[in-house]
Amino acid sequence: MRILVVEDEENLAESLRQGLSADGHRVEVAHDGHRGLELALTGGPYDAVLLDLMLPGLGGAEICARMRAHGVPTPVLILTAKDGEQDEAEGLDAGADDYLTKPFSFVVLGARLRALARRAAAPEPTVLRAGDLVLDPQDRRCRRGTHDIELTARELGVLACLMERPGRAVAKQDILDEVWDAPHDIDPNIVEVYVSSLRKKIDAPFGRRSILTVHGTGYRMAPDGG
Repeated sequence: MRILVVEDEENLAESLRQGLSADGHRVEVAHDGHRGLELALTGGPYDAVLLDLMLPGLGGAEICARMRAHGVPTPVLILTAKDGEQDEAEGLDAGADDYLTKPFSFVVLGARLRALARRAAAPEPTVLRAGDLVLDPQDRRCRRGTHDIELTARELGVLACLMERPGRAVAKQDILDEVWDAPHDIDPNIVEVYVSSLRKKIDAPFGRRSILTVHGTGYRMAPDGG
């Protein structure tokens, strides 16, 4: 992988450069926010950006936000000594893909980078269809026939999870694992809430019954859209 490290702690930056280089990666380093943004926008393409949150000149969250505003899709892994929920949310809301709190091990860092690479290499989601029910995960659009249906991001995720497996029973925990960021900390019954909401939006107004309950397991999408 070709990796950009934006880190103002020079000892840590050098340690990252050496460690990642030893693993076979090509590494470039910037020690301030403005240089980091310049490289992120013009020095690529990179396979990943390791981005400190607190940087001189320009903060990591701002760098990430500007990358996304310029259409740069490179996966971003935030590295920071901060561990508060608000700081994590700031980086992720700016468009970061993952978050790692200092101090961290190279074993964990390597695993996170491999996970980012797998996500980046995954094929673009295709338009999903079940009869006249159409879901475009990429554009976050849903419609039933000619009628557009407004869905929340979580509703879109749950519906996509079901539509990707037409006619197959999908367990609540599998839906949690795919749609929620921290699935093991969440009661699986929350899925019922989102399925109920989906039924009110994609089925009830059209007299359909596309999301079927599979007792003891979870839910199943009718291949014909109900």
